[in-house]
Amino acid sequence: MKIAVMIFRLHAPWVHSPKEKRMIVKSIVARLQNKFHVSAAETDGQDTHQIIVIGVAAIVPHNALADSLMDEISLFVEENTDAEILDETREIR
Repeated sequence: MKIAVMIFRLHAPWVHSPKEKRMIVKSIVARLQNKFHVSAAETDGQDTHQIIVIGVAAIVPHNALADSLMDEISLFVEENTDAEILDETREIR
């Protein structure tokens, strides 16, 4: 069994309050959890309004499935948010 871990660092320049940021984060996290059945949460940057850091983790049986799942998640995040993806980190443990 393997654990696929991804961290997305997003920039949302139009966000000017914690409330606006919370709406974006909750939306992305909920959609990731519903579509892919993964664990997802805001993992860093809570004190910065325009930077969103989301961590995603999933248990997979082997590396090939982990790579495929991470590709799908990356594409999903890119297509389902107006925020710019500054960085994406992938790791299989």
